[in-house]
Amino acid sequence: MYRGDMSQDENAEPAFGDEEWMKEAFQRFLSGDESFDPEELMKAAGLSVSRDELQAMMQQLGSSFAPGGGLKPHASRDHAVSVATENQHALDPATHQALAQAATIASLWLTEVTAVSDLPETPTIGTRADWARTTLSVWEDIADPVATAIPRAISHMMASQAPDDMQAMIGGLQGPMEQVSKSLFSLQLAGVVGKLSTEVLSGGDIGIPLVHGTSEYDVKAFLLGQNMRAFSKDLDVPQDEADIYLATREIAHARLFRHAKWLRLNIMSAIRDFAAGISIDPSRITELAEEFDPTNAEAMKELLTTGALLPERTEEQNRALARLEGMLALIEGWVDHVTGLATSRLPKSDAMGEAIRRRRASGGPAERAFSTLVGLELRPRKLREASALWAEIYRELGPEGRDELWRHPDTLPHESDLDDPAGFLRRLAHPAEDTDFDQALRDLLDEESPEK
Repeated sequence: MYRGDMSQDENAEPAFGDEEWMKEAFQRFLSGDESFDPEELMKAAGLSVSRDELQAMMQQLGSSFAPGGGLKPHASRDHAVSVATENQHALDPATHQALAQAATIASLWLTEVTAVSDLPETPTIGTRADWARTTLSVWEDIADPVATAIPRAISHMMASQAPDDMQAMIGGLQGPMEQVSKSLFSLQLAGVVGKLSTEVLSGGDIGIPLVHGTSEYDVKAFLLGQNMRAFSKDLDVPQDEADIYLATREIAHARLFRHAKWLRLNIMSAIRDFAAGISIDPSRITELAEEFDPTNAEAMKELLTTGALLPERTEEQNRALARLEGMLALIEGWVDHVTGLATSRLPKSDAMGEAIRRRRASGGPAERAFSTLVGLELRPRKLREASALWAEIYRELGPEGRDELWRHPDTLPHESDLDDPAGFLRRLAHPAEDTDFDQALRDLLDEESPEK
């Protein structure tokens, strides 16, 4: 068993609290040194754990680390793709052609009912692995605040459990331990994204634009053929109708985000505002530390996946979440509305719409896992009401007037308008009179104008 350059007898165990030896051992683990035996580290720390269990855990983690610490390049992406491919199968040429034809029809029909221009590129028809590989970076951006806060809390928790004579040594290792914890979180998130790839139907299925090109405004349509077919096979809907309906939804979603170039930034800003309020309650750490076993891989996984460390939402977070939910409802309500118009000639269009609404209301296991992991639920609360609101606006203003409302966030309906479409239309027809403050500000600006 390798012990480094120690002067003591080679059969003797390393001295408990030998700080330099412990740092060296931990660095050998981070660097993936095959000579590293994790049982050494546990014995030196006075901890008892099954050698086989610990070795398996360390090997699984160590294989993902690069020399000097940190995840190897693309380790998270490779893990997400690996999970995504577990039950993946390639589309046969006939199915691929059928989906491409459905996308062509969908684009033509959407052009008939919207003033939003068509996409410059045809939709990508991809696999689960393609979706996971393409969207992971967006999920990592969303989860970054939690991916930073939780590993720091776990590192402090592990340090608090160490004996007094190890505190100085553990303090020197907190940075590497945070790195390991963050890497664990990244791999866990990648696994959730890999599982999400088995549930989603398209690039915009979750409600936010996950697939884009060289710029954040270059939103692309992405059809996940295997999942589309799996979703529709148990519905009493002809396959070609289901293909066209689902393709129409995805293309409508991508068109909207290209049309309203401010929209993606607005959504991501609301997500960041929510995430900015995430902080770990020290008292909660103290409570969990009493039962926490740092050598138990399942205990570590539970901390990362159950949301046990996430605090109660603050008022600021609740406001950010309400803003996000309201915007998601307007987006998906518009998509639901224009998809219904575009596919009205399909006999089973209404049945498809109802199946989609029920599906979005419940979500799948992987989507719920993401919500637990990050503390954020990407789900519109009033999808039906939003769809009805856009239908009323369409009847009153037509497609051009309806879609022009997306040019700026200030022209969109408010969340309160979801329950009162008539009130919103009245405000559009009769804008409120200037307030005293507005008039006073205008008078002041007039007075200061050099032309006056």
